[in-house]
Amino acid sequence: MLKINRRFLMQQCLRHAHNQVRVRFAPSPTGHLHLGGLRTALYNFLYARHLGGKFLLRIEDTDQTRRVPGASERLVEDLLWAGIEIDEGPGFGGQLGPYVQSHRKEIYSKAIEELLLNGTAYRCFCTERRLDLLRKEALRTRQVPRYDNKCRHLTETEIDSLLAKGTPHCIRFKLTDHEEPLEDLIYGKVHHNVSDTEGDPVVMKSDQFPTYHFANVVDDHLMGITHVLRGVEWQISTTKHLLLYKAFGWQAPKFGHLPLLVNADGTKLSKRQGDIGIQHFRERGYFPLSLVNYVVSAGGGFEHKANAKQQLLSMQNLYEQFHIERVNSHPSRLNPELLDDFNRLEMAERLSADESRLKLVKQVQELVKKAYPQHSNLDLAEDHIVDVLNWSSQRLTLLQDLTSSKLSFLWVKPSEFKLKDLKAEQLDNILTLLKAIPDFHKDELNIKLKNFAQQEHIKFPLMMKTLRAALSGLKEGPGVAEMMEILGKSVTLERLKEALPQERVNLEQNQ
Repeated sequence: MLKINRRFLMQQCLRHAHNQVRVRFAPSPTGHLHLGGLRTALYNFLYARHLGGKFLLRIEDTDQTRRVPGASERLVEDLLWAGIEIDEGPGFGGQLGPYVQSHRKEIYSKAIEELLLNGTAYRCFCTERRLDLLRKEALRTRQVPRYDNKCRHLTETEIDSLLAKGTPHCIRFKLTDHEEPLEDLIYGKVHHNVSDTEGDPVVMKSDQFPTYHFANVVDDHLMGITHVLRGVEWQISTTKHLLLYKAFGWQAPKFGHLPLLVNADGTKLSKRQGDIGIQHFRERGYFPLSLVNYVVSAGGGFEHKANAKQQLLSMQNLYEQFHIERVNSHPSRLNPELLDDFNRLEMAERLSADESRLKLVKQVQELVKKAYPQHSNLDLAEDHIVDVLNWSSQRLTLLQDLTSSKLSFLWVKPSEFKLKDLKAEQLDNILTLLKAIPDFHKDELNIKLKNFAQQEHIKFPLMMKTLRAALSGLKEGPGVAEMMEILGKSVTLERLKEALPQERVNLEQNQ
């Protein structure tokens, strides 16, 4: 059992005057990680790594009604997939846990006692019915609903009497004027005086679970968080948090608020959009580093060079080059075309290294088997797949694109082919012609095949129709010369040789 008392809390105040930068990502386990959450985690991680600090993960699950089973595990999996390393957090160790808020209830209870003792918080016995009437009256008079601070003025005798009756109550924090502006790391001086527009907020609910604002402040302090980087939607709340720090006598961390992440047309990203979840990008086949570079490209934080060639930066390059003062303060527009560009760059980069190239080959093999389960005669040789990947890295965006019906000829070998419109000897001569061509490029292939058709007095369309059937078994698709280029020389020759009558193949082998 954790023992938290006043002396302990005061010791924490001194103990966490950290010299090392400590940041945190603190999601609620209410669903999947989306682009906005990834951006927040990523910028915290880049900032910490740039300054040699620590990145913490904290799960904020005080609202148990919205908790989704398994969401925390999926969040961690997505962060690690994206290349974000967790230094402290649930399952990752650390001396200042627990790192799950629902496991910290006793800490919050003792911290609440501190505020009740120093007079900056009070017990509120207002019923839901009274609060609902206040809201309705405010709306009727076209005012912003706010609590009227009624229970702030209860006497000790009245409070003792209500407690003796077991009257349900919550704890509220006394808002006061906060004249000093917030020195936002991104927006500069920002001033919000919440006491002008809000009633005293609840900090501990009647179910003994803390509210977000209270638990957030207590945890950030006790976990030694030195810098808080979060979305700009929390900027107004920061004044409340600063007042809580002041009430405890704690030094507040530095705050930086990240601008809104918006669609290309300027509309706000919404969790209702099915295409902003990290799982969506993973399932479609985007690579992690391409997604990270995509998010960074919208938000700033790096030196911008005009007309610079598009580059895919490694995570180390990103945190080495990151500067918080270069983060944009205006909404960050996402450009989906850039994501596709980055993914092609990462595909090419993965092809250039032996280990990552082998992983790509295995991924393609699995994708093809899944796409064509009814075919047993699939062309999944490693060399063939590497040739296809080299071709596709400049043309296609995703590995899944390789399994489209138009490209089925890459993997599915034609079956039951019957040689028509060409004699076996003519097909044999085409094989000899193709063997002599060093580089399979569609333009040169087209010229050579046209010349061959003229010399042999073969109708060119009929010849190409036969070659298409021999190579793919399809009646349509890319041009035959392009098909040959995509398949590569060895696979093209192999498939055409298989199209020869068996006696012709035996004759060739005996020569």
